[in-house]
Amino acid sequence: MGAIARAAANNITTSGVFTSSAISNSSVTGITVLANASDGITLISSQTASNSASISFTSGLDSTYKAYKFVFSSIKSRGSNVYFLFQGDTSTNTNYNQTITSTTFYSYNAESDGGAVQYVTSTDQAQGTAFQYLNFGSLANDADTSLSGTLQLFNPASTTYVKHFISNTNSMLGGPFSSNGFGAGYFNTTSAITRIQFKMSTGNFDGTIYLYGIK
Repeated sequence: MGAIARAAANNITTSGVFTSSAISNSSVTGITVLANASDGITLISSQTASNSASISFTSGLDSTYKAYKFVFSSIKSRGSNVYFLFQGDTSTNTNYNQTITSTTFYSYNAESDGGAVQYVTSTDQAQGTAFQYLNFGSLANDADTSLSGTLQLFNPASTTYVKHFISNTNSMLGGPFSSNGFGAGYFNTTSAITRIQFKMSTGNFDGTIYLYGIK
């Protein structure tokens, strides 16, 4: 048995587990390449709004990944009684008026207690072309309020199937309430969705949106 093999054997228990002495600063610094530890999630790009009317992601949505995730961090409305929205488009089109069928509901609870779960017919669409809601209950405009959450888009490059999406956001409503909003639906097109735009129902907003690709 060679010296390297003997050293390895001496640091393995009878149950096949490495002992603590098997790992040292020298053994760690000797590693030159690490496997991808991102769990299959890759940051593609990010954009930060600063009193912006909208944010548009016009690149990065293609056939590289079968699923994409937008992550919203501290989205702050500049106005009150407004909603955070999104729409998509194809190729170089910038009308952002793709046909959507969607379903939406939210749960909420007040700081003073007392909440409910509610389906919201005013924020769903049945073959509509409007911007889709991401929160279901108007945003408050207190100094410390914001919205955070995610939007997942599946296989946007497909030219065979419609393009499904699922959203989940948490926001602060007037009251104040914690509102957890759930949305899902599809862009009813077999053309590739290549761009997504985010905006408020009225007015400008602040905050950062990240785009990730999921293997």
